[in-house]
Amino acid sequence: MDKNTKIYIAGNTGMVGSAIQHNLELKGYTEFVFTPYPEYDLTNQKTVQDFFEKERPEYVIDAAAKVGGILANNTLRAQFIYENLMIQNNLIHNAHISGVKKLLFLGSSCIYPRDCSQPIREEYLLTNELEQTNEPYAIAKIAGIKMCENYYRQYGSNFISVMPTNLYGPRDNFNLKTSHVIPALIRKFHEAKVNHYPEVIVWGTGHIKREFLYVDDLADACVYLLQRLEATELYTSGVTHINIGCGYDQSIQELAMMIGETVGFIGKINFDDSMLEGTPQKLLDISYLKELGWEAKISLEEGLRLSYDWYLENYV
Repeated sequence: MDKNTKIYIAGNTGMVGSAIQHNLELKGYTEFVFTPYPEYDLTNQKTVQDFFEKERPEYVIDAAAKVGGILANNTLRAQFIYENLMIQNNLIHNAHISGVKKLLFLGSSCIYPRDCSQPIREEYLLTNELEQTNEPYAIAKIAGIKMCENYYRQYGSNFISVMPTNLYGPRDNFNLKTSHVIPALIRKFHEAKVNHYPEVIVWGTGHIKREFLYVDDLADACVYLLQRLEATELYTSGVTHINIGCGYDQSIQELAMMIGETVGFIGKINFDDSMLEGTPQKLLDISYLKELGWEAKISLEEGLRLSYDWYLENYV
């Protein structure tokens, strides 16, 4: 990737897109184009087509998506499958039509079956039933993986897919109705602390386990793969995408205790087992990524501290 190459980051104002842009800027890349919402509606085919015809980007990073936590996924099911399918269909197809040099598509670890052997290898995709609470989102992301793979197989398009584990960090969504677990708990514990609440209620039993990756680590991995991995190498390796994670997980109970300590909450932590909690465990096998020479650097303890600092400075 030449430092002056034109790079299109779809979703650059979101947590992932902004982190990738920042990482590229630190590495000396300067030529970016964007499609900020609502000026650009990426579900609109004509809007995306006109953008590609005008800007002619050389590299495309698809970090645009409708995302949310378990409540949003389970209640906005039609929106999650429709909007994500439309966004990625328009971006991937027009990247092919305009002849971009490389496209990187970002998915999610929810693409894997609910009951998977742990850690989850890339080849476990489509081997069993999905978790029902996020099935529409997962199906959309699986379609994106298969689009990238088959545009390569039919046209030779240099399109690759990465599947990050659960993400958190600056510019996260702290809305309790739509957020993921870490920002939701950061907000809950902070509000409990400042309002002197005696307890914090955490959804579920606390026993399920999750792997978390700080968003700046994901951004670094994405740029690393953009610079080094070609579609031919990926698809001849026997997999269709690359897992990105840190290699370890913890229970939600352990996570809640860590966040409570980070925030400085001294009350009780109780669990509501009547609430949704999703797949029992989602730990990614990151052997392939390690073979390519990349590993995460930011520990969960450090990442939680950085996330809480950002929340205090930018959200409170």
